[in-house]
Amino acid sequence: MTDVPFTDLDTQPTVGSTDGGKYVYCIIRSDRQHDFGSIGIGGGQRVMTVAYRDLAAVVSDTPIVIYDPTRENVLAHEFVNETVMRAHTVIPMSFGTVFRSDEDVTELLRSTYQAFSDVLDKMQDKIEFGLKVLWDREKVVANLERENDEIRRLKDEISRHTASSTYFARMQLGRLIEGALEEMSTRYVSDIHDALKTVAVASRSNKPIGDRMILNAAFLVDRAQEQAFDECVKETSRKYEELLTFKYSGPWPPYNFVNIKLKLEKAD
Repeated sequence: MTDVPFTDLDTQPTVGSTDGGKYVYCIIRSDRQHDFGSIGIGGGQRVMTVAYRDLAAVVSDTPIVIYDPTRENVLAHEFVNETVMRAHTVIPMSFGTVFRSDEDVTELLRSTYQAFSDVLDKMQDKIEFGLKVLWDREKVVANLERENDEIRRLKDEISRHTASSTYFARMQLGRLIEGALEEMSTRYVSDIHDALKTVAVASRSNKPIGDRMILNAAFLVDRAQEQAFDECVKETSRKYEELLTFKYSGPWPPYNFVNIKLKLEKAD
């Protein structure tokens, strides 16, 4: 698998006015009007589309304000994208993207038409899954002590000579264990990627969170391969069920494979 390059698009929505505006959730390929219902941010605003040629922005009415990333607001934003992606390939926009009017949204589509079209072609019928893998460090260390001759020998030597064992010997054991843990973590992560690469288009690794997590990754998957990917994750998790915990989520819009950068401009 290879990473899909980010696509960076610069536009200038305006914030700070008290007039009505348009909150933009995502971009889809469509040349007709859609009504996704009253599911928008800010209290169930009606979610519609603004079209330009064969592209459409999914929007709802909003005051022109900077939205706080509260749980309620973020979940509303994500719910709209998840609803739209059931029937469309989506380019998700960043949380809190607000434009002044339909005309400004249309100008966004016009000025970045080719870039959006290219990204939609790349993302056609593709969805994202998240996979976090955590390990039980104590069980992994216990396995190392059973399987690694050098670690087992040094630990036995220290335990037999507790009174006389040196600080150096304990430090040496600690370094051996940490080195072996790092090597084992790398091997597990490599094995998991190898297992999933046959059913995923691309992957992107993010920084693990906390001491227990060894993998924090996103996988781009063709819709036709969704069941195969799901089965592959389950099979891989069963292989390591004694040592590793798999936290699997999705499908999501391809958040980790498209990066839309917007420059915010204050209203006069």
